[in-house]
Amino acid sequence: MRKIHIITEYVPLFAGMLMLLSSCEHKDLCFDHGPHAPKSEVRIEAEYEKEWQYTYEGSTDWKNYPTWQESFGMEYDALRPGIPDGLRMQVYNADGSDEIVNIAPEGEVVYMRPGEHSLLFYNNDTEYIVFDEMQSFASAMATTRTRTRSSYLGNSYMDTNDENTVNQPDMLYGSDMESYVAERSTETDVIPVTMHPLVFTYLVRYEFSHGLEYVSLARGALAGMAQAVWLNSGRTSDEAATVLYDCTVEDFGTQALVRSFGIPDFPNEHYGTRAGRKYGLNLEVRLKNGKIKSFDFDVSDQIAKQPQGGVIVVKGIEISDEDGKHGGSGFDVNVDGWGEFEDVDMPLK
Repeated sequence: MRKIHIITEYVPLFAGMLMLLSSCEHKDLCFDHGPHAPKSEVRIEAEYEKEWQYTYEGSTDWKNYPTWQESFGMEYDALRPGIPDGLRMQVYNADGSDEIVNIAPEGEVVYMRPGEHSLLFYNNDTEYIVFDEMQSFASAMATTRTRTRSSYLGNSYMDTNDENTVNQPDMLYGSDMESYVAERSTETDVIPVTMHPLVFTYLVRYEFSHGLEYVSLARGALAGMAQAVWLNSGRTSDEAATVLYDCTVEDFGTQALVRSFGIPDFPNEHYGTRAGRKYGLNLEVRLKNGKIKSFDFDVSDQIAKQPQGGVIVVKGIEISDEDGKHGGSGFDVNVDGWGEFEDVDMPLK
């Protein structure tokens, strides 16, 4: 009788266990609906479009330029950007919240709450890029840090000289997905992501016809370039900025590889027919006797044909023997501002 009493006492417990096992007979359909509910498992698979410039109608196809190596002393492919050190996924949820997930550059498995999301992808290993307005998918953009140079007073070929002066942006890749619905499943969903360049390179060559032997140091400025780029579309902002950079002294003159977001307000349906945009190039050289010489160039035609990277060449630059040989104790008391650049950590507005 004692044994029968024990079995009767635990009948409700056994019945509850039986119901639980029955309801979870198919494990893949059994979910905890509480606060710790499992998230959707997604594998990000990223590949990179390693282009440093795009060719457009009317521009030179530098990728297939027959004498590239002889003309520029390097291989075209040597300018291609590499794969970044890390990838960031910004997840915008339907309730207005957002999350940041940092993953390996080639991608990996991530977990997302079920539901609809908008996704932005960009590399997270930048130094000078400033990410701004990141609270929404539509407004997220990248700019670069300001950089001042006391000796640069603008370019004489530009209509105005009130542009912000900035650092070259780091290499930036981006991709977006306006709508992705994450679902609970026992299988891992795969999202292939192609990372497109949002920053491009200009090979800038300043070719001297006389007096290169007097040049000790050189630096430049490219005016009229885009100040920012939207991450969700790759379109650049309408505001322009001047990119400051250092140059190397070569046997033909001076040279620089200049990164930028490309031209402002691009791409758009009116490209190729718009008038009024100007682009200016500056070269500032310090001579061995301490003098500083500055040269301005109008490169509007070259940039208009190359809105996202390419080759800019200016020729016929001269340093007179009088400038190069005289004034010389190695320091010119009338020249200042050649010192270090001042980088200011603040986003552009």
